[in-house]
Amino acid sequence: MSFRGLAHDLRSSFGSLSRRGFDVRLPGHSRGKSHSSLHDLNEHPTVIQNSPWANLPPELLYDVIRRLEESESTWPSRKYVVACAAVCRTWRIMCKEIVKAPELCGKLTFPISLKQPGPRDGTIQCFIKRDKSSLTYHLFLCLSPGLLVENGKFLLSAKRIRRTTSTEYVISMDADHISRSSSTYIGKLRSNFLGTKFIIYDTQPPHSCTQVSPPGRSSRRFYSKKVSPKVPTGSYRIAQITYELNVLGTRGPRRMHCIMNSIPASSIEPGGIILGHPELLPRPLEDSFRSISFSTSMDQSSEFGSSRFSDIGLVNEDNGTKTMPLVLKNKAPRWHEQLQCWCLNFRGRVTVASVKNFQLIAATQPTNSNNTNTSTQAAQSEHEKIILQFGKIGKDAFTMDYRYPLSAFQAFAICLSSFDTKLACE
Repeated sequence: MSFRGLAHDLRSSFGSLSRRGFDVRLPGHSRGKSHSSLHDLNEHPTVIQNSPWANLPPELLYDVIRRLEESESTWPSRKYVVACAAVCRTWRIMCKEIVKAPELCGKLTFPISLKQPGPRDGTIQCFIKRDKSSLTYHLFLCLSPGLLVENGKFLLSAKRIRRTTSTEYVISMDADHISRSSSTYIGKLRSNFLGTKFIIYDTQPPHSCTQVSPPGRSSRRFYSKKVSPKVPTGSYRIAQITYELNVLGTRGPRRMHCIMNSIPASSIEPGGIILGHPELLPRPLEDSFRSISFSTSMDQSSEFGSSRFSDIGLVNEDNGTKTMPLVLKNKAPRWHEQLQCWCLNFRGRVTVASVKNFQLIAATQPTNSNNTNTSTQAAQSEHEKIILQFGKIGKDAFTMDYRYPLSAFQAFAICLSSFDTKLACE
């Protein structure tokens, strides 16, 4: 039997076990929602935990999952790896040990991968579909090397909400139900009135070493099954995006800067790391992104004030020192004399000229030290790499390619800022 067949057999067998266990333990009760309870859900894993599949020898289980992970390297067949992680706690622990983070393997497997940094070597290619009628945006993972947007793995969605003094983009893991009250809500993007400043909010703190502003005034900790008691839920500012004023386009193409509060500038140096990946938070795998935010709108004048964008830093817990966050800037396009337009090399990933197209690189220069010429050149190379590029390929289709140190969630939020109307930047 192939490993794909094995995974499918596991999925089917556990589904039947779960249904039988539900029927046996609740005789005389209907399966309607009114009769379901937390007690039923707590008893549900007992059937699975006592099954023969859950008691496989660790060596055999490791070999089975490892081979499955290696053979099913792309979507949609990658779903069988996810199915193995959903079998029971033993299988889940083994999957977490075998399946590496996107930074190391370059693959998006579990939902938590969307908030982990992309690969260091290479990029993850995605595309965004825009629906102007419903004001929604959907992010998909490319399943083919071409620019075809008919086939892709759904990752994230966003909905544009226009308010009196600002615009919000609610980001969700559900393609249809995009709401802050949903358990699939993972963050949002908010702009000021002019569309020149944006703030990216996350429902979870990036990590304990980051000095981020506290959540909204009405946010609080709720002890719920959907929210980990050890992790406060709210709106945490993890990045700021600023577009330079450019009335009537007299200063050329758009110019933008992104201050990544949760990413230290040293992360793109040779050997640099990002502390406290989301996988280290004490949350179950299936609840990686489940959270509920109850924060209300804040005072716009204080939220987008200059102090909010200048007093930014990361605190080192060991010595209490403050390090600067990573700052990204758009790569300056060059003027093409023959075409009489501004041009960037997107290496075939963008086909339609648009003011929204951009490429982001590190704005800070490598730190000066007594390093050798080789290490200095390596650092310079890292700073010149394109971390995120976004461009138009159709009427409502755009490509989005990102790499370390950005995550899919961060990259998607930055790209959403390019869609917004900018009264003072056009």
